[in-house]
Amino acid sequence: MKNVLVILLVCLCTVLLGQSKKILKQLDADKSTTIQKLDSEFDRWASISREIWEFSEVGYQEYKSSKLLQDQLTKAGFEVSAGVADIPTAFIATWGSGETVMGILAEYDALPGLSQADVPMQQSIENKNAGHGCGHNLFGTASVAAGIAIKEWMQANNIDGQIRVYGTPAEEGGSGKVYMVREGLFDDVDAVLHWHPSSGNGVTSASSLANKTGKFRFYGKSAHAAGAPEQGRSALDAVEAMNFMANMMREHVPERTRIHYVITKGGDAPNVVPNFAEVYFYIRHPEMEEVRQIWDRLVKIAEGAALGTETRMEYEITGGVYNMMINETLAEVMQKNLERVGGYEYNEGELAFAKKIQETIDNKAPLTATSEIRPLESRTKGGGSTDVSDVSWTVPTVGLRAATYVPGTPSHSWQAVACTGMSIGQKGMMIAAKTMAITGMELFLSPEVLQKAMDELVKSRGEDFVYEAMIGEREPALDYRN
Repeated sequence: MKNVLVILLVCLCTVLLGQSKKILKQLDADKSTTIQKLDSEFDRWASISREIWEFSEVGYQEYKSSKLLQDQLTKAGFEVSAGVADIPTAFIATWGSGETVMGILAEYDALPGLSQADVPMQQSIENKNAGHGCGHNLFGTASVAAGIAIKEWMQANNIDGQIRVYGTPAEEGGSGKVYMVREGLFDDVDAVLHWHPSSGNGVTSASSLANKTGKFRFYGKSAHAAGAPEQGRSALDAVEAMNFMANMMREHVPERTRIHYVITKGGDAPNVVPNFAEVYFYIRHPEMEEVRQIWDRLVKIAEGAALGTETRMEYEITGGVYNMMINETLAEVMQKNLERVGGYEYNEGELAFAKKIQETIDNKAPLTATSEIRPLESRTKGGGSTDVSDVSWTVPTVGLRAATYVPGTPSHSWQAVACTGMSIGQKGMMIAAKTMAITGMELFLSPEVLQKAMDELVKSRGEDFVYEAMIGEREPALDYRN
């Protein structure tokens, strides 16, 4: 009897192994087909990214950009829910049904003060203030392209599950995804894919800085600055006192803390004591709890500044995000697929463009970096902040960076805007689209990997973790750019 059971077990294992090999072989072929199809659609997606580049809409004002992406998804058969989480330009596009849910993040907001033409010298565009210095015109487009590619593969192969594209506004300081996480819109998702424009190709293995942002407003009393200065109480004095004390605090905060501010309103005329002034602060640190504590100290500084200048202070939290939770399980899968997709090389015109851009930047890197894939590195600490981080504490999340800028180009620069509006940025964009598409396809057929990724997340954040948004309970800061 034992021998019979052993034979049956061996036969069953052989059958399962054969089926597994067959599935993997089919998946391999499907990946090649998807890559080829996205290559054939280059002009379509390049045109859409260019339209969003021309719109250059800042956070929570991306009406045309959001609608353009929604229209593409609707035409592809997705069911689109617009205005989610009380944000007019946010949306969720869903296709399919079933227990497994895969999410893809799409961004599309521009940065103020970065108007720039798609030329390799600094040249602003008349009557335009903003520009895509972080390449979110490419980000949103590639994510939509990947979502549609996954949907078409699922439909052709009768794959059970849901593919969702999340339209996420105002990443640049507006914390759009935080409101969506707080609303519970990611609670049933098994994995989330994202990417970001960069000057090289690689899977994101670095964490990010948690941050909290807000505007401190001081109200004083106007008076003639020469004729009756004793009757005035300067709101600008309060802002300057706050900034002075905040700068003193820099000596007494943990390492890697970052404190930034700009005075957004300081008065209108030197001979009038300002009765209103405003300063906009960012606090960053690799750990979110440190950010919370430093922010509380900053509020005390503001209160002290108001007390000392006999003004009134109020503040508004405009944003706040966690630090990124890296998921090594998913990163290994995406790395393998990124290496399969590979990089790209410049044509003659792009090479000439890139060389001129390099003349204007300090950190010159080999132009061949666009054709290379960086190895997957161990966990490190990054220098920026992103609202993707809040998603990563809620659901296993993985992302990559693709070479959309001339190597060495810093983000948030006119050089980056120039690159994101032409073929250099668009070629990098398609690397991201193809990588996310075939990664999502593989994960739909890998329930054991999804479970391992979730186990890793739970272990990293702690089993007792409860999400509490850095922004508290405030409503979306839809006017934070005003």
